[in-house]
Amino acid sequence: MRHKSCLSALCLILAGGLAAPTPGRADDPWDPFGQFETKPQPRKRQASPNPGSDPSLPAAAPPSGDVPEYGPGTPYGDTSGAPYGSTPSTGYGTTPPAYGATAAPLQPVADERSRGVEKGDLAPVSANDGSGLPYELWSGLDIPALEGLIARVDIPPRSPAVHNLWRRLITASVTPPGGGGDGRFNAVRAEALYRSGLLDEAAKVALSDNTAVSANPALAALAAKILFGTGDSAKACELVKTFIVRKADLPKKLQGEALLMTGICAAAGGNPSGAGLAAEFAREEKSLANGPDDAASLAALDAIAGGHKSPARGLKSISLLQYRAFALAGGVDTKDVGEHGEPALLAFLAADKQAPPALQLVAGEAAARVNALPPSGLAGLYQALGAQAPPESLLAANASKAEAPLHRAALFKAAEAERTPLKKVRIMRALLDDAKRSGLYLQTLAMLTKTAETLQPVPEIGWFAETGIEISLAAGNLERARQWSNLGGSVPGDGGLRHWQALIDITDPALKTERGRSLASVEDLATRGRLSADLLHRLATVLDANDTNVPIPLWDAANRAPQPNGGYLPETGVLTSLQDASKKKEFGRTVLLVMRALGPNGAEGAHLIALGDSIRALRRAGLDADARRLSFEALFALWPRSVSN
Repeated sequence: MRHKSCLSALCLILAGGLAAPTPGRADDPWDPFGQFETKPQPRKRQASPNPGSDPSLPAAAPPSGDVPEYGPGTPYGDTSGAPYGSTPSTGYGTTPPAYGATAAPLQPVADERSRGVEKGDLAPVSANDGSGLPYELWSGLDIPALEGLIARVDIPPRSPAVHNLWRRLITASVTPPGGGGDGRFNAVRAEALYRSGLLDEAAKVALSDNTAVSANPALAALAAKILFGTGDSAKACELVKTFIVRKADLPKKLQGEALLMTGICAAAGGNPSGAGLAAEFAREEKSLANGPDDAASLAALDAIAGGHKSPARGLKSISLLQYRAFALAGGVDTKDVGEHGEPALLAFLAADKQAPPALQLVAGEAAARVNALPPSGLAGLYQALGAQAPPESLLAANASKAEAPLHRAALFKAAEAERTPLKKVRIMRALLDDAKRSGLYLQTLAMLTKTAETLQPVPEIGWFAETGIEISLAAGNLERARQWSNLGGSVPGDGGLRHWQALIDITDPALKTERGRSLASVEDLATRGRLSADLLHRLATVLDANDTNVPIPLWDAANRAPQPNGGYLPETGVLTSLQDASKKKEFGRTVLLVMRALGPNGAEGAHLIALGDSIRALRRAGLDADARRLSFEALFALWPRSVSN
């Protein structure tokens, strides 16, 4: 009798498939990342590596002694024992891609500390998919090991450099690890892309094999969830009909999401009572019983069934599916979406032309902060929405917090439209100052690339030269950055802008001149106490990891400065395994271990040992351009600026 209210075909399918709830199979072969729900805590500095303690790491003999102390007289965690001043490498790859742009093919580099040529030194065969990565990308891994590694990394990576590498890694069309049959490899990749907010890429992977989707209800459920994010709700609901009758074959987490999708589809199809039925089944099976956010999902389904509004407030996290249910039941607070929306939801809303402009901008900026939306995407959003309010009313510096996204959009459009160089650079600087306060500085620098290209580095705007360098560095346009730095003579202060040449050279993998020649101005700043202790140690770490001699003045200054104790250091065994993977040219494993070594905040927040070892590993694996982009991010925020900026 309980199903008499089911009027639609979908509800009849729901009733027939769920009348006798059955627990999920204990031996379910598809559960990406599910067996590693809890991430281990980072280790303390004195811990000794022990790879055998981690099932996702290979067994290896631990090195003798504790983790080495780092400082000016030691190699900053380099297990090779090579001191500062080792011979710089001269075999560099191609120029790193602009932030948010398509990557250029990467060429492996030879380790000049070695002697002779071995098989591992030879260039691997590159995939023909444009990723610039090797065809045998997943050598050394099988599917369970890959799942274990992905389960322990923070995705999406907050570092733009690491995110660029991660995106190429997970979308590369190469041989799956360990054969990877039955769609399981595609399921792992699609789930990882979904969690990264890369919805179009996730849909392409999830739907690449229709046979696998038809045969695997878990992959079908994942594909349906992704389609809700790409805006193809009709196709998503068609898929729901195919797997809901096999709900017992789904992993436990997907069972709850399947019922939520069923309720959404029922309501969208004009059968609100079907949403209530889905909530009833979810309560019986306790598949949506993981906290207050799941309780809010059930309340949303009940509200849809009852025909009343129940807005969601104060949620700790909001998934894309939850938002779709909340939207039918009364909506979600814009502030909650921006602060607690998952990357997939943020990316969906940023692309949703039906969303209110304020919500679309808030979601777009939040997506850009976690790299779910590239700077070019946020620029397009600013261009589309910035004109919806008169620019004059939003250009004032005292815009309210609620108006801040529209304020930044208006500044961006005003900078693009302004033809007078002096006014243009002032607007650009105002936008960047606002973006820095909102956590969007690097993204906004990259967004302003085309606008800055209309300017000529001339003394009349000499005060803007440093900002011009920053914009060019963020975009990967190193020659343009050098042009702006050559304007340093017109900038008042100690030595003008010559010290930026050093950072440009560190970032440049294709540098033709001798490494270290541009460090003289940085040495001068160090001897006069103009560099912070943190920057001194980070600079020494980066130079050594890139096989560049650390000048004696920098070495002495770092030796006198207190050693920083902060930064993320991974748990025992990760750095040892990272070195092992990079030496074996196991590219996919190397990249995932670099992500794990650096931690949630990338190069800026990593411990010096983890930072140095990550740069070395990428270079050893042949990813020199990526290593140098990581080096740039490690130093950029701390690099000394002039008083005028």
